[in-house]
Amino acid sequence: MSVFQVISLIITLVALFGYLNHRFIGLPDIIGITAMGLVVSLIVTAVGATNPEVTQWATATMREVNFSEVVFHGLLGMLLFAGSLHVNLAELAGEKWVILVMATAGVVLSTVLVGMGLYYAAPLLGLGLPFIYCLLFGALIAPTDPIAVLGLLRKAGVEKTLQTRITGESLFNDGTGVVLFLTLLGLVTGAGEASVPQAIWLLAREVAGGLIFGIAAGFAGFYLLKTIDSYAVEILVTLSMATAGYSAAEALHLSAPIAVVVMGLIVGNHGKRFAMSDHTREQLFSFWELTDELLNLLLFGLIGLEVIALSISVRDLLPALIAIPIVLVARWISVALPIGALRQMRQFSPHTIKLMTWGGLRGGISIALALSLPAFAGRETLIAATYVVVIFSILVQALTMGPLVRWLGASTGDA
Repeated sequence: MSVFQVISLIITLVALFGYLNHRFIGLPDIIGITAMGLVVSLIVTAVGATNPEVTQWATATMREVNFSEVVFHGLLGMLLFAGSLHVNLAELAGEKWVILVMATAGVVLSTVLVGMGLYYAAPLLGLGLPFIYCLLFGALIAPTDPIAVLGLLRKAGVEKTLQTRITGESLFNDGTGVVLFLTLLGLVTGAGEASVPQAIWLLAREVAGGLIFGIAAGFAGFYLLKTIDSYAVEILVTLSMATAGYSAAEALHLSAPIAVVVMGLIVGNHGKRFAMSDHTREQLFSFWELTDELLNLLLFGLIGLEVIALSISVRDLLPALIAIPIVLVARWISVALPIGALRQMRQFSPHTIKLMTWGGLRGGISIALALSLPAFAGRETLIAATYVVVIFSILVQALTMGPLVRWLGASTGDA
């Protein structure tokens, strides 16, 4: 099949999943589409037992889609820009210390805890996973993706402060998580820095460089928006920021996700107030809101369908299932310790740790990173573990977030 035919098929399937979900099931779009994609994948796999040519065709078709490439060089920049565009910078600044600590120390702590948990659990399952690869799994599973849960939080009436904390953490921990993963990967492959101190310096340089580049590119875009009044051209300017800005940051070996988030925050706050006419503001924000929705539906549809292309054996399922409690416990600790340290500076309700733990969903970034792992004996096991954790977070954590909020009585008050 040609690239156009593959893209057309995926869009058609995701549209069909969305229609059937709305017509007959009624789950939130992202959850319903992911679930239906997963069901179709399992049906195709089961059919392969009697009609192997069907599975072979489906597998070959899905493998024409380079999931990592689609995420990192297709969707991520635009999704992060769209997400940060709608974040109130004043509210974000009010929670800056919580977000900063969670998106940096929290990510590192989660990486180490997950890595250690998996390293010590693996021998009990008859597996011998090198510690550095367990750390790689910890790094790729650390970034949270709250897209599916934020709508449920709003519907449940959770206080705005918690929404800001979860959103801010997810926007920035994508960048730190990816940089940490790539830094560890460089140590494994020998393509990166040779020592841990040098790796730490590389991590700091990419994060700080991404921030500085994002500020510079963001205000350059702000100037362009301010000096014209044409909503079509201004939308093109923002598209170039989300795509060319992302690519330029990568070429400079800076954190492209962090750079794009900063650009989006500048355009969505200063640009919105000082650089756009009312008509442009309405058109531009409507465009990015729709783009955000459509790209997310496609991404989560792909997550459901991607299992067709994975070489997951029954042997990999038990370690994958064990990864779920390891990741949840690590998430709880990596939320509880920073919040405990910040209680002298900020006020937190008793439910904050529970909600931030259960609301720490994983998504496409984790799968994309897992698929980029180099070949080694336990690669398929880690890919299976990543996929199972992501599916669990979307189908179980996201779907039960609303009931959890109501059960805790956290629909009102400061979170």
